[in-house]
Order: sequence, then C-alpha cells, then structure tokens
Amino acid sequence: MTAQDYMKILVEDLHSAVVSTIGDDGHPETRTIDMMLWDDKGVYFLTAKGKNFYKQLMEQKYLALTAVKDKKSISLRGRIRNIGTGKLNEIFEKNPYMKEIYPEGTRSPLEVFLLYEGSGEYFDISLPSHVVRDSFAVGSGTVRRSGYYVGADCIGCKLCYSVCPQKCIDISKKPVEIDQNRCLRCGKCAQICPKQIIEKI
Repeated sequence: MTAQDYMKILVEDLHSAVVSTIGDDGHPETRTIDMMLWDDKGVYFLTAKGKNFYKQLMEQKYLALTAVKDKKSISLRGRIRNIGTGKLNEIFEKNPYMKEIYPEGTRSPLEVFLLYEGSGEYFDISLPSHVVRDSFAVGSGTVRRSGYYVGADCIGCKLCYSVCPQKCIDISKKPVEIDQNRCLRCGKCAQICPKQIIEKI
C-alpha cells in the first residue's frame, strides 16, 4: 500500500489518535486528538489556541502519534505546521460531530495543523498467525527501516526458523531471509543464531 492509503486508514478508519509532545517539565505528554482530513500534503487536525497543546505545537513544530482500532494501528511522527483556519470549513463538513462541539459562531479559537513530513508504520495483528507490518513516509520524510537482518555468513542451520513465532523466515535460500513485513521484532532469531550474524538495524 502507499502512504496515501495509510493516511486514509488513519483518518477514516482509526480517526482518534494518542498524540505526544514534550511538556513544560521536559517529559512526554499525551492526549487524544482526532485526525480530521488527509490529502497529498499530509494529515490535518485542529486544536484551540487556549490549550497547552497549542502552545507546544507552535514551539516544537513536531509530534508523534499512534492510533489503534480493531487490532490495527498506525504510528506516525514528523514535522507539523499551523495553517490557521485553512481547511477548517472542510473539516467541519467531513466531521459533522464537530458542529455540535463548536456550534456556528464559536469556532474562532480553533486553528488547523498539518503533519506534512514524517515517517510512519502500519501494524496489523487482526490475523494473529500472520501479522502485517509496513513502513511509509509522508511528504519528503524518509521511510524508517528497522528489523533483524541475516548476514552473509549464515550456515543455513534453520535454528532461527525453529524459534520464529510467525515462521516468517525463508529457509529455502542461504543466507536465510526474514520477511520484514511479517516480523514481530522479538529477537529470538538473533539470540539462537550459532554464528551470531543476525543483526538488529
């Protein structure tokens, strides 16, 4: 799937996300924020100017979020910018419940933010024996690759496969190859490898 597919899932299916910024005491702070819109520029959300959250967004210009529903999740972190009241009318049209929270004439405290550059991860455990994981980028952000990779000195002993919960290691080749889109990143393969050539990146 593409980054746009994942942004659509984030906004239209998951919708509510736990969002993290850094508080005045230097520690992470979280709150739940609805992701309101998406397009080819990124993901849009809003908040009121009187909140500490607004102040943190304006100062830090960066946030991290995770949304979870029905055993599917998207995590996204990246740069944000304030676009003022841009997209505000569209947000209220696409999210009718907002009209009850902020009736006509009471919307002046609201401003819209755009997450326009960042990296994300999709994780789906709705079929537990066959998890799905993927990485994506928003805007000019880079895809953040991580996982366990098998080195060239693999002897093909297949011990890694024997302890893999998802059986996502292709042992038909040497070196064996871990399917990164199904890997749980538990590290059992690296622990049991007799040559210690499975490396976490």
